[in-house]
Amino acid sequence: MNQELRQNYGYLLEEELLQEIEKNSFLKNFAPGDEIIRQGQYIKSIPLLIVGTIKVSRQDELDEEVMLYYIEEGETCAISMNCCLGNSKSQIVARAETETRLLMIPVEFMDAWMARFKSWREFVLNSFQARLNEAIQTIDSLVFLKMEERLVNYLRDKTKIVHDTKISITHQEIAQDFHTSRVVISRLLKKLELEKVLRLHRNSIEILSL
Repeated sequence: MNQELRQNYGYLLEEELLQEIEKNSFLKNFAPGDEIIRQGQYIKSIPLLIVGTIKVSRQDELDEEVMLYYIEEGETCAISMNCCLGNSKSQIVARAETETRLLMIPVEFMDAWMARFKSWREFVLNSFQARLNEAIQTIDSLVFLKMEERLVNYLRDKTKIVHDTKISITHQEIAQDFHTSRVVISRLLKKLELEKVLRLHRNSIEILSL
């Protein structure tokens, strides 16, 4: 844990704080698809992402989801921080996109560290700003971009996450992230294939040019 913590957060947080995190946190591992935060639950620990990628979504009353953004190594979930501080229920769903390892920090340390460590204060505030920017980008995408443009951006982000041009995903899974039908996604993917942007395989998509 020492090496992973310092690799991802050592350039952000001071040594004394890193030692406090090591002493007061605990590790949790998640497989791809595992639910990390459930919408409507109270959050008692702040997650620091050590390994992997997390997908954050918003769920409606029919349990259908719209993807908001990804959290990557060296980041945290600002929404969970906000819920911890306000003792309020989570408004998002967070799932492991890949094999994921988190350092969980009990909420009672957050206030004390905000007052004690400048680097923690800056990390928390920067995390809020980054998530706000991503939420605005998501809104802009929904309002201003055509579905095809959103799909291209989505696939581009996926290739960055898996570090590969071949993505293991079904049309239905994409449709769920876009809160639309599989037929719509399949039609757009076929159009992109004809334009030689990608090649469709069974349960996977190979990116040729994005």
